[in-house]
Amino acid sequence: MTNERLPAGWTLEEIRRVSGDREATVLDSDRCVTLLGWPAEDERLRPELVLGFHGLCLVKPVDDDNWYMGSLDDDGSVECWSAYADFYEALRGL
Repeated sequence: MTNERLPAGWTLEEIRRVSGDREATVLDSDRCVTLLGWPAEDERLRPELVLGFHGLCLVKPVDDDNWYMGSLDDDGSVECWSAYADFYEALRGL
């Protein structure tokens, strides 16, 4: 994996250092990602980038500057429950 798909100025090594997850990885973005809504108004996100952190994920959607945190389900889909405007803060929130 090259750093070309990562957020500008970030390397996978830096993401691992900030997140504290030495095995953080880039996952295939071809998966179902849902933002869980309140009350029960879920929204489907189109992922541009999905980063995996031992069962948790950060998702950067196409046409959206936010990062969404969620869990990776057994079927490969992601259910997100929170959003961060800042990538660094999203990593620290893991």
